Amino acid sequence: MKKHPFFILSMMVTLLMIGCTTSPKQENKAPIIPLEDFFKNPDQTSFQISPDGKYFSYKAPYENRMNVFVQEIGKDSATQITFETDRDVAGYFWANETRILFVKDDGGNENFKLYGVDLDGTNAVCFTDFENVRTGIIDDLRDIPDEVIISMNKRNPQVFDPYRLNIVTGEMQILYENPGNISGWITDHDGKLRAAIAVTDMINQSLLYRDSEEDEFKNILTTSFKETLNPLFFTFDNKMLYASSNVGRDKAEIVIFDPATAKETEVLFSHPEVDVEGLNYSEKRKVITTATYTTDMQGRHFFDEQTKKLFDRLESELKGYEVFITSSNKEEDKFLIRTYSDRSLGAYYFYDTASDDLKHLTDVSPWLDEDQMAKMKPVKYTSRDGLTIHGYLTLPVGVEEKNLPVVINPHGGPWARDTWGFNPEIQFLANRGYAVLQMNFRGSTGYGREFWESSFKQWGKTMQDDITDGVQWLIDQGIADKDRIAIYGGSYGGYATLSGLTFTPDLYKCGVDYVGVSNLFTFMNTIPPYWEPYKQMLYEMVGDPVQDSLLLAAASPVFHADKITAALFVAQGANDPRVNKDESDQMVAAMKERGIDVEYMVKDNEGHGFRNEENRFDFYNAMEKFLAKHLNNEPVEE
Repeated sequence: MKKHPFFILSMMVTLLMIGCTTSPKQENKAPIIPLEDFFKNPDQTSFQISPDGKYFSYKAPYENRMNVFVQEIGKDSATQITFETDRDVAGYFWANETRILFVKDDGGNENFKLYGVDLDGTNAVCFTDFENVRTGIIDDLRDIPDEVIISMNKRNPQVFDPYRLNIVTGEMQILYENPGNISGWITDHDGKLRAAIAVTDMINQSLLYRDSEEDEFKNILTTSFKETLNPLFFTFDNKMLYASSNVGRDKAEIVIFDPATAKETEVLFSHPEVDVEGLNYSEKRKVITTATYTTDMQGRHFFDEQTKKLFDRLESELKGYEVFITSSNKEEDKFLIRTYSDRSLGAYYFYDTASDDLKHLTDVSPWLDEDQMAKMKPVKYTSRDGLTIHGYLTLPVGVEEKNLPVVINPHGGPWARDTWGFNPEIQFLANRGYAVLQMNFRGSTGYGREFWESSFKQWGKTMQDDITDGVQWLIDQGIADKDRIAIYGGSYGGYATLSGLTFTPDLYKCGVDYVGVSNLFTFMNTIPPYWEPYKQMLYEMVGDPVQDSLLLAAASPVFHADKITAALFVAQGANDPRVNKDESDQMVAAMKERGIDVEYMVKDNEGHGFRNEENRFDFYNAMEKFLAKHLNNEPVEE
């Protein structure tokens, strides 16, 4: 049921009190929940099932770091197989019936290394113990038990080469030397490297293809980077490709693409409102099963009746929750199920088709009562130039929806989007009495090419206007107290926070900038080396430091710090490879020169966002006090 894995290099950054007034609904207010309950590590999460269906694995805390455990199905005890204490295991998977592979980085530098360990915890080894090298997974080769295909920028820090790795001997063989412009690799169902995505002429995107691994790759299709044919996986005869394509159209659709003719032969599914980018299939039965897309919530289109009946069966027992299949054994008769909602991180279940038994394994955060959590309501408003902006509004439980303190929370990316579901930051803020507005401003992905392109060279301009218009919409609705509005965001959201305080200084009382960009010139100069092939695209989307120097200067908050009157809290990871620490240092120095209240938190063992539990606690504790002080809320007593 899983999507065929392949590695595509990220192009850009992918990127929170108590109301003290009395209301008629005071008796129904949710109790104040300890901060740690929102941000501590779950007891058990990231469940997977072994290929033979005899075991399941999961991540759980060990000395405050997330590690991997394995448990035989039907037994009550588990075996801990990793013992990392400096950093969480970032991700893992079953390589075969007896061995698990996992990745972790050092202090947030995102130079992930690949490790292997047997299911009893023995034979632990690091396969890619190289300095300043990042490892990715191209194909787990589920039908080839002792091998995987990985990517590394070991030969050249700017590009990733594909390697076939033997996970028993550790021997690895380079499969193709990246000429310098290939950013993604696609294997067929036999584990052969057959297609690739390349950047050509620094601004276009090409699909490369070959009939066999003995042949050379040939460029069969080149488009502007604004038009993308994204190969998902091969058809089951390994001759054609299933792909998500917006070539010649505004919204991406699921198509079949014939490499022999370089033409789309069939549109399998499209949606009139949003892009369709996900496609799943049954590895055992060799049929496509579902296409996935996101409107206000995730949608699913079924191609396969057996899969539809399976979801109908699960959803009939798990009413009120979104249901996902996260893992299956090779026979596809045993499944791990994950639920969630806007008010719950959900639970994991084990489903055995032979017995039709759905067994509850664990709740992800049982210490949180979902009845005390706030609902995330899909909303939309119109921008000043007529665009429809979709978003989500979360209001505190049991409080009159009028004249509330508000936290505006623009997402990172910026070419990403917010989605419906449980968000601990949002729930924490709502529990402290804040209304929270998230908006998918222009440039947010999933709404088609035109909406995305409307953000080009609009950092600090119309992109920021969309955020400002959302604030005004909340004020006009009577929900927001115009004198108690804050803005908070991470990555691009941190940039939007600084821009909000800079370009609309009378709108916000305070802001929280979390690993955000402050200077577009220095940001461009400190991006990771493996983003280098995308620099010309970045120049077209954000601005060229030479040709658009005036534009970038006008849009860089650090050059306009004299306009800021609101208080600012800045948080930064010292090892951030995406938004260099200098971005925050510059902004803090500029604020201090102006005599403006600024708090600065730097964590020396973090990168682009705080992953270690104790650092999350420190950050949100400081944020809570900062917001309470500047929005005239009462801080929670410790």
